[in-house]
Amino acid sequence: GHPRFVKAVAEYFSPLYGRELNPMTEVYATVGAYGSIFCAIHGLVNPGDEVLMYLYFHCPFSESSCTLQVVIIDPSYDSYRPVLKMAGGIPKFVALKPVSEGVTSSSDFTFDRKELAAAFGPKTKAIIINTPNNPLGKIFNREELEVIADLCKKHDAICISDEVYEWLVYDGREHIRIATLPGMWERTLTISSAGKSFSVTGWKLGWTIGPADLIKCAHDILVQITYTCPTPLQEAVAVGIEHELAERGSEKSYFKQLPASLVKKRDFLVHLLSELGMKPIVPEGGYFVVADTSALNKTFADETNDSYDYKFVRWFIKERGIACIPVSAFYSDENKHLAGKLIRFCFCKEDATLQQAVQRIKEWKALLSEDVTLE
Repeated sequence: GHPRFVKAVAEYFSPLYGRELNPMTEVYATVGAYGSIFCAIHGLVNPGDEVLMYLYFHCPFSESSCTLQVVIIDPSYDSYRPVLKMAGGIPKFVALKPVSEGVTSSSDFTFDRKELAAAFGPKTKAIIINTPNNPLGKIFNREELEVIADLCKKHDAICISDEVYEWLVYDGREHIRIATLPGMWERTLTISSAGKSFSVTGWKLGWTIGPADLIKCAHDILVQITYTCPTPLQEAVAVGIEHELAERGSEKSYFKQLPASLVKKRDFLVHLLSELGMKPIVPEGGYFVVADTSALNKTFADETNDSYDYKFVRWFIKERGIACIPVSAFYSDENKHLAGKLIRFCFCKEDATLQQAVQRIKEWKALLSEDVTLE
């Protein structure tokens, strides 16, 4: 990476990791966090490796030809699956599930401890975690991370921790970096994003922090694909991080201002969806709200075999002009049923855009009293 950039990253994050980071060997820049994910997986996962993940893709190899695996936890960011498939890794799936009926918060979801432990074995190469989680907005608490860490140490597995929403944390929740837990620094690659941290997603600049030996494996992939990242973008983000260094913890810190601004938009969208008759799951972090549309009790004149959430999204975009995402897209085949009628909405929008959504939803509410099939 550009020296000024990696030095700024190392200087800012060193206190957060409780160690002095070497900017030249323990930090590297990528084209977006997606680039970090790609390089980490391809640098560390060999054909047949098992990887535990929080989502899904179809393994192209037969059991007879696969030897090692990667753990995945449903639901999670959908780029992991094709990247892991390209590397020849084998996914093992563990689902986040609600702890009880009538969930209202992303904190109401967790993984089954015994199920996760059973997913690890002698063939397990790595686990990929995403906290705060996309799409739920769940933040893994210390006890959950300790369970994951203990399994990684027990089975000598690597942890790829996608923490791009690390600053988007609400309601006094704590974002804990799994690399800071005992025995985890030497086996963890942590991924961050300038796009998410500074609200410049189009810039496509990410970075990875970790021990020099793991960083080298990932970096060796980077030099064979994009080779480097645009220097002007790295220079600009370095300036932003240096500003955060000077304002760490103060009211002028953008990392502090951003969640304060977004939590208002989150609450606005949660209220709006509730007024519409949906049941939103309030996220602890990130900038998405997942909502249950079951109470709307509507059917669609859609002859496809797609799941309800896909039909709903298609109709909502076409007829109401409001974009959303079907949550089943984030689940493996065996766990898609858990998505039910859940839809993901995004609230990192201009206030004017959110107001347009209000108007369109009000117009729709006027139609909901009519018990008709939605065309």
